[in-house]
Amino acid sequence: MDAPLKTFLEECPSLGLLRFIVTNDTAVLEARGFFEGLFFVPHLPHYANLHSEHFEFHLNMAEVGLVRFEELPSKRGNFTTYTVRFLKADGEKPSLSLFLQWDKPGEYAEGQVDAFVALREKYGETWIPQPTPAPTTAVAH
Repeated sequence: MDAPLKTFLEECPSLGLLRFIVTNDTAVLEARGFFEGLFFVPHLPHYANLHSEHFEFHLNMAEVGLVRFEELPSKRGNFTTYTVRFLKADGEKPSLSLFLQWDKPGEYAEGQVDAFVALREKYGETWIPQPTPAPTTAVAH
């Protein structure tokens, strides 16, 4: 699929309740929420933004070079997990993971898994989005 990351992100609300996992070399932050209310500001068009009652989210789309869909057995339980991972172009480790979240382990909301499968079929198991222009001088806060 030849499309910009922004197009893909605009389809993520269909995934329902998610666990956002942001990782770096020092920490991991996890938050549950919905991918709703996505917006872009004119002076920082390379950032995708999302605000909820419990967290704020900002994704530098210029740093995402690869999106991977993973369907794997759970590490804790007898069910399947579904994850969308956002990686730099080197594909080394994810900067962001969006796990489909459940109320009880393995009990996904109606349509949630179907939405994941539909996005994976549309974009492919591993997808390289069209490049997002890198920032010029402004930085998000």
